Amino acid sequence: MRILGINAVFHDPAAALVVDGEIVAAAEEERFSRRKHGKRPVPFSAWELPERSAAWCLERAGIRPDQLDAVGYSYDPGLVDHTLGGLDAGSEHTRTDYARRAPAFLKAALPGLDPAKVRFVRHHVAHGASAALAAPFDDPAVLVADGRGESTSYLAGEYRDGKFVELASQRLPHSLGLLYEDLTEHLGFARSSDEYKVMALASYGKPRFLREFAELARVTPDGGFHTEPVDWDSFAPAGSGGEFDSAQADLAASVQRRLEDVLLELAHWLHRETGNPNLAMAGGIALNCVANTRLHAEGPFDRIWVQPAAGDAGTALGAALQLAAEFGEPRTRMTGADLGREWTDDELENVLRTAKLQYSRPDDLAATVAGALADDRIVAWFSGRAEFGPRALGYRSLLAHPGHAANLERLNDVKGREQFRPVAPIVLADRAAPIFGRGPLPSPYMLFVHDVAPAWRDRLPAVTHVDGTARVQTVAREENPVLAQMLAGFEARTGLPVVVNTSLNTAGRPMVDSPRDALECFGSAPIDLLAIGPFVVWR
Repeated sequence: MRILGINAVFHDPAAALVVDGEIVAAAEEERFSRRKHGKRPVPFSAWELPERSAAWCLERAGIRPDQLDAVGYSYDPGLVDHTLGGLDAGSEHTRTDYARRAPAFLKAALPGLDPAKVRFVRHHVAHGASAALAAPFDDPAVLVADGRGESTSYLAGEYRDGKFVELASQRLPHSLGLLYEDLTEHLGFARSSDEYKVMALASYGKPRFLREFAELARVTPDGGFHTEPVDWDSFAPAGSGGEFDSAQADLAASVQRRLEDVLLELAHWLHRETGNPNLAMAGGIALNCVANTRLHAEGPFDRIWVQPAAGDAGTALGAALQLAAEFGEPRTRMTGADLGREWTDDELENVLRTAKLQYSRPDDLAATVAGALADDRIVAWFSGRAEFGPRALGYRSLLAHPGHAANLERLNDVKGREQFRPVAPIVLADRAAPIFGRGPLPSPYMLFVHDVAPAWRDRLPAVTHVDGTARVQTVAREENPVLAQMLAGFEARTGLPVVVNTSLNTAGRPMVDSPRDALECFGSAPIDLLAIGPFVVWR
């Protein structure tokens, strides 16, 4: 069966295609529209149909819209409760109206599509399916937490024989995600997109307000939780998104720690109910790497797998996988996040020629890039299929030398972002264990933090965060051989098996996706070398 998944409700619109149970393609609309998180000012800032990413998914597979067997839309307007307090009723009615009209909108965007084939999938069920039905183990327990779905903010359960069994949920307005969003906004960041900045800021503070937040966010005996309204000004003044004082850092640390504590309690409840050794996670909160690591280190589950596109974009994939399961399709595990667009060598060379750039095709690309990094050059790396999800995983990345402390500030300047933000290490999977502890290894999707071994902290200052941790990505040699060769070549030159890896973009812009995007980023930022496919362009 040919099943298209669509997310077009809150933010991060996306499309995904599943054919005969296999994940064929997935992409976020922002990579096409170049509007970060897919938001536009009118007519409704939190709704945009992923027309281009959906059309590309079908094109990738050679499928026409009229050949689709089903379309899963990751939001069920029939489940919305407009009477819930604390929500913007006008926005709710608008969002619900757009969702109800989704079949007609999709028919217009994909000519030939039968709107009767569009099926609504509950938002949190789509989240859960994106993790559980793509995980490396069968029938895991499932934990989904985010800002909100139709009328809930949390879902817990278990898959049994490929079918989801719900065990707990939490109705709005109680929401861990909205609590974190409120803090994000109070500190001067953009809510629903900048929460990761708060997670980074928390490392600079102490959780001295933890006792107060133990009352403001507490677990209930039925496997849910309650969150109370917070007078944020009573803890710390509002921020501007720039410089921060100790009270603001302490507030971030307190909310971050309380979030972790609540998630641990919920995980223990879920484990007691299921006895399942495996946990799959999705929802925006599952992108909180620090919380994930505490769940791994202190929680009751033997194995935890987090969907790489854990945010709302991933519900497009989850909606398609959920329908595939309901139709009895075979289950195919997700083996990588490189599910987006790619270009042939000829297509890349044509772009470079059209741009009238001087370029070369080195005999050994990996060695050329390794040498540039060893010489402390910043490299833009564009290779293979683009990543699905918010993390740069060695396909659209900025790379740098990890042994120079100044490279953290240098990269933040290149990207135009806050100086308290960390950058991540990328390392061969078979070289990671002596350097990075506590978090799970391998860690191919950069969804956990790891303690940097004391002997390595001074050698890797650019990727060691203020708290002695790093958000690690491991690379298997067989999965990305050119990148693996580059890492081995860099170690041979420097003695360091680690390279800095951060997303190939600048502040306010989506991650680079196309060759044109790569050239625009290279031309506008102080990057020394662009490695694009088998070609290199020196500044």
